[in-house]
Amino acid sequence: MALNARLDHRNPLVFDTHELGRRPGALQRLTREIDAPKDLGIQEVIGVPEGAPMKLELRLESVMEGVLVTGTVRATAKGECVRCLEPLELALEADFQEMFSYPDADDRGRPKAEPADDAEDDEDMLFIEDGLFDLEPVLRDAVVLALPMQPVCREDCPGLCAQCGARLADDPGHHHDAVDIRWAALQGLAGSLEDGEKDDTSDAEAGVDEKQEK
Repeated sequence: MALNARLDHRNPLVFDTHELGRRPGALQRLTREIDAPKDLGIQEVIGVPEGAPMKLELRLESVMEGVLVTGTVRATAKGECVRCLEPLELALEADFQEMFSYPDADDRGRPKAEPADDAEDDEDMLFIEDGLFDLEPVLRDAVVLALPMQPVCREDCPGLCAQCGARLADDPGHHHDAVDIRWAALQGLAGSLEDGEKDDTSDAEAGVDEKQEK
């Protein structure tokens, strides 16, 4: 169990709960527009570009253990279609909810758990430090879960031609004459025989011409 380290109130993803207070049941609604942080999304697949505008709508509720944060993030994600490799944009909307605990929550009436029982849960807990909490890890999880693992420019994207790489959406009638691989070897043999016969014929004609000259 570790506390947040030196949160900076100037960070747009760090929120102050002093105005909310610690009285259970107190509510606060916030709207904030921020620039997207770096590497927000699924690496090399799709994500919200760094610095792109994001809109946050938050509901902060004070409870005995800490502050329950419920919110929605809206932004535009950019990536590449996995079928045709064309650039694409996706309107992103992701909901999230997370509890930010007070460091002294166990001393304020909540039963203190045995360390061995909740060791793994404690590692995943997020805390309020000096009245501040950092929303970035929650935001990252929400965005990644809302993004498609295999984004497509459209549901019926036909992709690329497996033989030449042409974009099939631009040429619906695109095709290649199919060659039965069972006959390919025989066709090659036939071509070799034809070339051999031509060479033999050329040699024979050359011999006749030499005799005539003599």
